[in-house]
Amino acid sequence: MRKGSDRVVVGPGSIPDYRIETIEGVRTGGVSHWQQQVGLPAASETLPGDRTADVCIVGGGLTGLWTAYYLSEADPTLDIVVLEAEFVGYGASGRNGGWLSAELPGNRATYARGPGGMSAVDRLAAELADSVDRVIDVCQTQGIEADVVKSGVMYVATSAAQLARLQSTTPAPGSRVRILDAEESSARIKVAGTRGAVLDPQCARVQPAKLVRGLAEVVRARGVRIYERTEVQRVESGRAVCETGTVTAPFVLQCLEGYTSALRGNRRTWLPMNSAIVVTQPLSQDVWSELGWAGNELLGDLANAYYYAQHTADGRIALGGRGRPYRYGSATDVDGVTQAWTIRSLRETLERAFPQLNGITLEHAWCGVLAVPRDWCASVSLDPRTGVGFAGGYVGSGLTATNLAGRTLRDLVLGKQTDLTTLAWTNRPVRRWEPEPLRWLGVNGMYALYRAADRRELAGLDRPSRLGRFADRLSGR
Repeated sequence: MRKGSDRVVVGPGSIPDYRIETIEGVRTGGVSHWQQQVGLPAASETLPGDRTADVCIVGGGLTGLWTAYYLSEADPTLDIVVLEAEFVGYGASGRNGGWLSAELPGNRATYARGPGGMSAVDRLAAELADSVDRVIDVCQTQGIEADVVKSGVMYVATSAAQLARLQSTTPAPGSRVRILDAEESSARIKVAGTRGAVLDPQCARVQPAKLVRGLAEVVRARGVRIYERTEVQRVESGRAVCETGTVTAPFVLQCLEGYTSALRGNRRTWLPMNSAIVVTQPLSQDVWSELGWAGNELLGDLANAYYYAQHTADGRIALGGRGRPYRYGSATDVDGVTQAWTIRSLRETLERAFPQLNGITLEHAWCGVLAVPRDWCASVSLDPRTGVGFAGGYVGSGLTATNLAGRTLRDLVLGKQTDLTTLAWTNRPVRRWEPEPLRWLGVNGMYALYRAADRRELAGLDRPSRLGRFADRLSGR
């Protein structure tokens, strides 16, 4: 979330000047490749002054839009306002890796310390798995074309240490998760050095900017008012204060994810963790045949500092990883511009997985921030006394978790006692991060340990590195 004055709009309907640079011969910034594909939006309506509403949602990403979607569905008479500092999907919702997965955002044991115990955690996991299909269903019923293909996700092990982590994996009873040997893994995708893999079919590929743009169109058609390029300066009981006006509402919901730290009083609530992605030029069918990546499976690895990748609808590979994990003072990027070191690192990761792509042209690189709680577990909450609520802290699993968060916030706002209002993440307290410079030292030290652990494991260590386990304890993961 950046100051509205940073944007220069030349005239009605014009497109603001989103920053793009060329670094390492690669275009970087311009928000994301996904947003460039759908086209950056022209200037839109800003909040013109003070107004009232039944529900005010701060943040025009997927959390805010899913909340608006489900509230407007449950009660079409509600006056719902969404306030967005840039445009819908400017943040992580339009920059992520496109994994619609059932992964739990956080540690089961940490969630289980809450009042619902492990039963509430199991229900949360089941609801997240169900949310994958709910998102797909909304895309189908609402005509949202988002390149959705439900083809599963495969996590490969390419070292002895990663294989040991793989072999310690125990699929839950009734789960469709499968453990693959090296031959079965390579029959799906020929990742260099593959020794085995975990295959989870409950995952779909998505073009995230298409999803968020389509969802915004649906809620607008229902009468939800979205004010873009309207930065919220502070949230108080019953109101959201902006430079151009104040929205007064019984319920004000903070749905800012990685940009929460920019909101007054929230600098240490969630940490904005950087993640970056590179996308290749379109690959020929001969190259795809050589890679063996005939399907649309999502791909990741079992390293400590892991990567995530997808086979895009237009025949590219998009691959992401942490890059520079954290900027001092919880600062965020400028329009997705990333660093030369990050681009080089992601290229090396891509070429290590697929040596056939050595020297391949990378057409775009970008970065964004995701919200990380101090205990690495997400929260959805509403204070009935003040009417202020929030959702986020998805630690990279937000493409699916936002849908469930939106449904949970709906029930909390409407005052309904449902299964969702007693899930393990509902109304759980948020532990604040340490002040600087401890925050910067801790996060960057943690990822230095993860990278060192991976170097040792790739060099031939036959067990998971103790450095990785120490980093887990240091971070509270």
